[in-house]
Amino acid sequence: MTTTATDTDKNLDDACVSVAHEISRTDGKSSLLLAFNGAVLAGLASVADKDLPLPTKVFGTAAVLALGAAAVLLLLVVRPRLSGADRASFPYWAQLDEDAIRDCMQGDSRAARIRVLSILAVAKFTQLRRAIDLSLIALALLALATAGLAL
Repeated sequence: MTTTATDTDKNLDDACVSVAHEISRTDGKSSLLLAFNGAVLAGLASVADKDLPLPTKVFGTAAVLALGAAAVLLLLVVRPRLSGADRASFPYWAQLDEDAIRDCMQGDSRAARIRVLSILAVAKFTQLRRAIDLSLIALALLALATAGLAL
């Protein structure tokens, strides 16, 4: 089966849309996890002044640290990247005048956009994965802190 120029065009268009969609998914997931982590942190803040057993304080503190680190990673996921060095995205185009933008549009930049967006998506998913891991660790630590209440 031979690939035609039309097939390649469709594949490039589909890839651009797909990668942009994946980036959107990371932002949505990160927002949900930020809200969850914030709610858990707020709940923990409500018991911060209580006289709790030492194991509960230790595990609770470790959980707060893990949730805080997860929140930082999630904020980095949703933080806009505005580097214009890649020549295939709107931050670069924002630095150009109209004539330079027209010159950039003379060639097919879809492959470059797919590369740039894919790098961005992988970075976002990596940070999202780390944040989820930290959130799970925090939940395990909170379970241990709760068990410390029974002592």
